[in-house]
Amino acid sequence: MILEGKTLAAQLREPLLQRAQRVQERLGRALSLFAVGSSDDYAAYVYLKKEVAAAEKLGVRCQIQPISNHTSAEEFLTLLRKASADPQTDAILIARPLPEHLVNSGFEHFIAAEKDIDGMSDVSMGKLFLCKTWEDVESLKTFIPCTALAVMRLLEHHRINPQGLEAAVIGRSPNVGRPLAHLLTCKNATTKICHTYTQDLAFSLQNTRLICSAAGQAGLLTRVNVPAGAIIIDIATNLGPDGNLCGDAQTQDLLEKGCKISPVPGGVGPVTLACLLENIILSGERKI
Repeated sequence: MILEGKTLAAQLREPLLQRAQRVQERLGRALSLFAVGSSDDYAAYVYLKKEVAAAEKLGVRCQIQPISNHTSAEEFLTLLRKASADPQTDAILIARPLPEHLVNSGFEHFIAAEKDIDGMSDVSMGKLFLCKTWEDVESLKTFIPCTALAVMRLLEHHRINPQGLEAAVIGRSPNVGRPLAHLLTCKNATTKICHTYTQDLAFSLQNTRLICSAAGQAGLLTRVNVPAGAIIIDIATNLGPDGNLCGDAQTQDLLEKGCKISPVPGGVGPVTLACLLENIILSGERKI
């Protein structure tokens, strides 16, 4: 069974234009997004432009600030500090991956939590990890990383309840793997995190009912290491041997093994974009 995400994404995006127009009327100006991305990473920068184009269709005024491998940490942090302090900026988006020398620059401390639409700031992340239950998550006034949130919404859309399930998240990034594992735990799943140093992936997954993979390794999940009938949420975006986009899972083989699986493309990706657009508007709604 294919767990597609396009239908859900369309449902999430349908009311956004009207919501954006209401916010604009109340603010007396268009919503404003400040986006930062590395122009040295062609694929990530192109995707950032697509996100910005989608926001502009909602009437959001967008500014893309390119950075590069030559941008100093001081310059990067100054950009974030100014955007966070600017009352005319409602939302801040930082495209990943960042240049390596900026990853540990402490940028998380310089994003205003109320503008942090992808949940990257220390305040947003800290409040998320203080949550114990899903009710705690729903009462947050900060933002949740969009990809992790998209996975949870995709599961709900397909009526998959993580409660009581043995779950595994492959990948421990601060913006996807770790927050997703925590969200699943808040939904009462018993969750483990697998990563580069996991010695035997097949052994780790043998009793797992729900697998969420963000490893970025084409062909990682196969009929050999995935239990029959497992639910697989494929988050990764890779270039396959044929040059086409694919996820971490060998989709056709796993479908033949009775698995339910989200496709790449067309699964988590469009839902993530919908969540991001929703958060831009939510940043304005909270302001008013």
